[in-house]
Amino acid sequence: MSPAARPHAPPSQASILLVEDEVVLRSLLAETLRAAGFTIVEAANADEAWAYLHAAGGGVDLLFSDVAMPGSMDGIGLMTRVRKAFPDIKILITSGNLGPVDLNAFDGFVQKPFTLSHAANVAAGLLGMEPPEPE
Repeated sequence: MSPAARPHAPPSQASILLVEDEVVLRSLLAETLRAAGFTIVEAANADEAWAYLHAAGGGVDLLFSDVAMPGSMDGIGLMTRVRKAFPDIKILITSGNLGPVDLNAFDGFVQKPFTLSHAANVAAGLLGMEPPEPE
């Protein structure tokens, strides 16, 4: 079955690589996404995320990454690498100030500040799933 024809995994099996350098935000968002049924892998920056993806051969359904973060690359650099190496991974970017970036370059965008439920709904939508139940 081709990757495009592959059915989306149910939420309990869908995995998200969450890349956010703000520890509190990353923890809260990871908790919300786990409660929605996703498997979450957390990374504090793009370098950690790329190392995980490289070692796992992709291994996630969705990359959810902040744009601005410390390290040798930002979220846009990570997205560019992921698009080339793992084209089947959906990409959701978040930023408070995206700047002049082509929004068509990734699958979704969540403007900061955002509510945790909104972010979970966007992630679920990108993976072709029903949004999580409101709390």
